[in-house]
Amino acid sequence: LSLTGERPDSPSDSRKSPSEEPDPETFKPAGRHHCSQCGKSFTQLGSLRTHKRIHTGEKPYHCSLCGKSFRWLGSVERHERTHTGEKPFHCSHCGKSCTQLGSLKEHERIHTGEKPYQCSHCGKHFAQLGNLNQHERIHTGKKTHHCSHCGKRFTRLRYLKEHERIHTNTQEEKTYHCSHCGKTFSQSEDLKSHERIERLCSDLCF
Repeated sequence: LSLTGERPDSPSDSRKSPSEEPDPETFKPAGRHHCSQCGKSFTQLGSLRTHKRIHTGEKPYHCSLCGKSFRWLGSVERHERTHTGEKPFHCSHCGKSCTQLGSLKEHERIHTGEKPYQCSHCGKHFAQLGNLNQHERIHTGKKTHHCSHCGKRFTRLRYLKEHERIHTNTQEEKTYHCSHCGKTFSQSEDLKSHERIERLCSDLCF
């Protein structure tokens, strides 16, 4: 105790002044590089420079075959395979070749049965993201495909294509053929109705 009867401050009782405390809003770990436009941080300066192309729109990589520009080196490499036909990724189950690693992983789910994409509405699982998106439109009613002739909207592209034959209605567009009489139809439902009548007539005649 001191002469005044007060206990001197112990190390555990000491407090730093506000100026000594790091400001959580402005404190940045040493050695990190920060994007001046969005604040995202990177450990390497090269990664920051690559990231900044998102903001600047810079596309320094060009296809040697068609001249198309890309932001990332990996993107131009994948694109050039569309010209060369190169398929460097091979399925370990059946040997099928793919141009992209993502396509190979998606293909291999046919063999493994993996279904990593789950519907947020009913819990059903899918092997491909596109199939999940298509399925979820059953729940949401979202119709992303619209007819350029009348504006009618559809949940699936194949429904739209079938509908548009009503507008074009050329002989080339009539892709559904009756196996009995050869008559052609622009929509599968019309063909099915026609064939039911054909079968009924055949049963009555014989």
